[in-house]
This record gives sequence, structure tokens and C-alpha cells, in this order.
Amino acid sequence: MSRRWIRGLALRFLYPMLMVIGSFRKDKKEQLQGFIINLNNRLVRAENPKTKKILLLLPHCIQIDECTIRLTHNIYNCEGCGKCEIKDLIQIADENKLNLSVATGGTLARRIVKDLMPEAIVAVACETDLSSGIVDIYPLPVLGVPNERPFGPCLNTQVDLEKVKEAIRFLSRDA
Repeated sequence: MSRRWIRGLALRFLYPMLMVIGSFRKDKKEQLQGFIINLNNRLVRAENPKTKKILLLLPHCIQIDECTIRLTHNIYNCEGCGKCEIKDLIQIADENKLNLSVATGGTLARRIVKDLMPEAIVAVACETDLSSGIVDIYPLPVLGVPNERPFGPCLNTQVDLEKVKEAIRFLSRDA
């Protein structure tokens, strides 16, 4: 039995089952989504994909809300003020020669993936968007990095840059 098949089984059957449970236990839903993300990440690592054609996909909420420049159409319009992590993420993507995009939601994220046709994705988002996106994009290998939300959901979110770098290193080593 291939490892990709096991990941597909978990994403296609376990995820919906856990979301039904989460609909009755709203206090546990994010925890269940986190479980799916961690399980997916472990299974992707077990599959051991290697590629240089990686998409770094970010949520729009990682951009500070005070910024007057909207980056969803072109992240490289960032002025690099350093108030949010966009400047650092652009540098990481450039150093690793990755495609880098910002999505405002699942529909745009799926279109970006379809247009760029990456071989793997490092995705940053909240547990809700990450878990559903991972399921939608299967069988493409996705390493999910949940964002940090010190100001609540969808506002000035942050990400652990070391976790992003580590995911990129894992996918691109020896490729």
C-alpha cells in the first residue's frame, strides 16, 4: 500500500468524519483540524517528495492591516517596511527560487495552484483554511504551517519563519 494512498484515505475519509464531530463540538474543531494538518505533514514527510518546483502560499491576513498596498495581485509590490513578515517571506522565496503568492481564500488559492502547477506546496494559513486546502489539493504534497493569531483571526497574523524554512528545506533537499 503506497504512502500517498494512506494520505488520501486520511484526507478523504478521516477529515470529513472529524469535521462532522467538530460540528457538534465547536470547541474541539480547531484542534481536530490541527490533528489533520499534523497527520498530513507526517504522511507527506514519509512519502519523501523532492522537488525544486515549490509554491509558498500565504494568507492575505499576514500583511499588516495598516499597509496601504494590497499584495494579493503581486506580493512583490511590498515596500519592505518590516512591520509584517512579508519582506522576510519574499527573501526566503527568492533565496530558494520559489513561486510566492498570497491568497484571500480557498477559491483564489486553488486558482493559483492550477495556474502555477507546483510539484509541492508550503502553505501558511489558519487551521480551517489549511486543513480544507490540503484536502482540496490532494494528491499534491502540501506541508502546512499554521499561522499565529495574536490579534485574533484574519488580522495581522504571523508565522514562525523557521518552520517555513524547514518545510522548504525538506521538500527541496537533493532535488
